[in-house]
Amino acid sequence: MAETIKAKIGFVGAGRSSMPHYRSFTPLIPRDVRMDFEGLGLYGESLYEMADKKETIVRRVKEMAAEHDWEGVIITGAPTEVLNPGLYGALEAALPIPFTTALHACVAALRVYSAKRVLLLTPFETRLNDLICRHLEKTGVSAVAPHPFQELGVAKRMSPEEVLELTKKSIGAVGKVDAVYFQGAVLDPIKVLEKIEAELDMTVIASNPAMLWYILSRLKLAYPMTGYGRLLREWPEPKEPH
Repeated sequence: MAETIKAKIGFVGAGRSSMPHYRSFTPLIPRDVRMDFEGLGLYGESLYEMADKKETIVRRVKEMAAEHDWEGVIITGAPTEVLNPGLYGALEAALPIPFTTALHACVAALRVYSAKRVLLLTPFETRLNDLICRHLEKTGVSAVAPHPFQELGVAKRMSPEEVLELTKKSIGAVGKVDAVYFQGAVLDPIKVLEKIEAELDMTVIASNPAMLWYILSRLKLAYPMTGYGRLLREWPEPKEPH
């Protein structure tokens, strides 16, 4: 007998739907959740090509949701939101179903753990990091991003051990923080979330797990799981950003 699907969710990125970092995310998806990976194709060489595309993003996400009969939508990528000011509010007005952006889900997770000052690790360069930090500041989260990548969005994929060492080095550079926040799946921490939290005795929030946790929670579903850090293990109730 076929397994009942409890939720149909769209996972929409501004780039191509076949981007390779989705592979690390798929093991987290519960078997009774259908996740459709879609891309808007809004940029090629530079992430900045997606700037000022708010109306296009909202229209196409709304069309996709209706076409695929989604019950929830994840809009990935912090650059998508910071390069399109007002995107969250426009999506909220247009979509009749639960949704989240990467930043919204991660801030909700940071609020659960009362994280006011965080280490922000991304695969982006200084300008985008600054935009993300300013966005976070408006939500009450102070972020420090000491490790900008010079090649925008094309940082080499690090091994789990390299991600762990980068985190340790960055913590040493910024001093006391309440949590580590990984934004951007090219810098993929999923396989070492548990190890980072254990060795640093610190909560780690990563964008893909946070988005999954948030959208399923909005759909009144919970799937506590081990091996992917404190957030997914404890599966707390989200605390909405103001």
